[in-house]
Amino acid sequence: MSPVLAGILQLLALVVALGLSYRPLGDHMARIYSSEKHHKPEKWIYKAIGANPSVEMRWPAYLRGVLAFSAVSVLFLYLLQRVQGSLPGSLGFVSIDPDQAFNTAASFVANTNWQSYYGEQAMGHVVQTGGLAVQNFVSAAVGMAVAVALVRGFARSRTGELGNFWADLVRGVVRVLLPISVIGALVLVACGAIQNFSGIHEVGQFTGGTQQWNGGAVASQEVIKELGTNGGGYFNANSAHPFENPNGLSNLFEIYLILVIPFALTRTFGRMVGSLKQGYAILATMATIWLVFTGLMLWTEFAGRGPAFELAGGAMEGKETRFGIAASAIFSVATTLTSTGAVNSFHSSNTGFGGGINLLGMQLGEIAPGGVGSGLYGMLIMAVIAVFLAGLMVGRTPEYLGKKIGTREIKFAACYILVTPALVLCFTAASFVLDTPSNSMTNSGAHGFSEILYAYTSGANNNGSAFAGLNADTQWFNSTIGIAMLLGRFLPMVFVLALAGSLAEQKPVPETAGTLRTEKPLFTGLLVGTIMIVTGLTYFPALALGPLAEGLAA
Repeated sequence: MSPVLAGILQLLALVVALGLSYRPLGDHMARIYSSEKHHKPEKWIYKAIGANPSVEMRWPAYLRGVLAFSAVSVLFLYLLQRVQGSLPGSLGFVSIDPDQAFNTAASFVANTNWQSYYGEQAMGHVVQTGGLAVQNFVSAAVGMAVAVALVRGFARSRTGELGNFWADLVRGVVRVLLPISVIGALVLVACGAIQNFSGIHEVGQFTGGTQQWNGGAVASQEVIKELGTNGGGYFNANSAHPFENPNGLSNLFEIYLILVIPFALTRTFGRMVGSLKQGYAILATMATIWLVFTGLMLWTEFAGRGPAFELAGGAMEGKETRFGIAASAIFSVATTLTSTGAVNSFHSSNTGFGGGINLLGMQLGEIAPGGVGSGLYGMLIMAVIAVFLAGLMVGRTPEYLGKKIGTREIKFAACYILVTPALVLCFTAASFVLDTPSNSMTNSGAHGFSEILYAYTSGANNNGSAFAGLNADTQWFNSTIGIAMLLGRFLPMVFVLALAGSLAEQKPVPETAGTLRTEKPLFTGLLVGTIMIVTGLTYFPALALGPLAEGLAA
């Protein structure tokens, strides 16, 4: 079987698996977030944290809950790392330095999971399992909660109430993420991933020497790493490490975990707003972009020139032989079009155009299908922009799902799409103006520029993957990328929740002959075009200096 055919078959199997999961999972999440019942374990949690899950919140109160919970999480994870040297199960590792502890705490709480450290040489069992793995669950649940709050904004009328943040947070963890993670961890263990709390031990090598490895609860952390679109690996090699991702079957399963909730949330959206066709329109937009990007990545990675490329069957540098080019290409697109950031190959070793595809996937806002929760609310923001542009073209007040998109709403949407480009481009420019940051580049020229652009794109968009050629473990990068991750995560949430509150206060607008039919293929095409023009062209000059210049010079 040719590598290209194998890649196509893997992609088809993935599409079938996602299709089979779409309806039951999407309906399940719709029931969860619409239910008024609370399970016993959930009641115990509410009592422990002193929350009343039955009290409806307006958007400022909902936002305060998000920010307060996240601030406490950052502080807890920071302190846990700072005292690691005194904790049992630390495997002899010392406490983490202040700048790296801040960067890591900000990273995992912001659902970014950017890592500027070697996991197997820095973090013990307590920090990995009691700190990082916990944040993998709750940071994903926060994103889902904000997405559901925006959906309620479209679904509700004449009220500013968006639900209860604490109830949404707990239900997301207890009823969605935990059950799937338990099953998924068993699958990964069956595939060969490790799950233990062993210490550091030496492993013999064929060359006669030895190598030190430590064990860990890897399978359980790996599954929520992918399912919650987190991305931080137990080991530095991330999902290229055989303990995390042993073979081709586990690799395909991990890609499925990355995509299943973001895609299924479109059905949840359709259920909650009372129109499944609206959910299908959003799904079609996401799927179109994902399939096009995956096809382009496969083409550019297989279309290498020169004897080395021909002998290897494509661009094999930086890729695991047990996965090959196709599985690596599909994985890299899935992880950069979502906010996952996990890697099973070095993105820095992709072809020039391949690296550009990964960059553009993040720069679009990771909305195809995007992160858990963040992908849906990012796509809905772009839908608001699309109907606004359509309204300008026909000269009428834009409407979406029976709600008018007025001056106030479009200001919130515009602020949302401006936050991350401002963070990425300003921090990238500052890194080249100053002498010290640019010294961290392994490469010069266009590829070196891409290394720094990729780092801030990954951080501000809460992705977490890296080009792997940049020494980011410096005070400058730890601090500035940490700031970019926090602002890139929580500033957009402010505008999302403000928009949700504004929409919920409106009364529904009756549909007329001039209303744009947002469930039709025409709107899907308009939405894809809006995404590519409004967000894609924002970064075009930067892309021209980096991956495009490198690809054209090859």
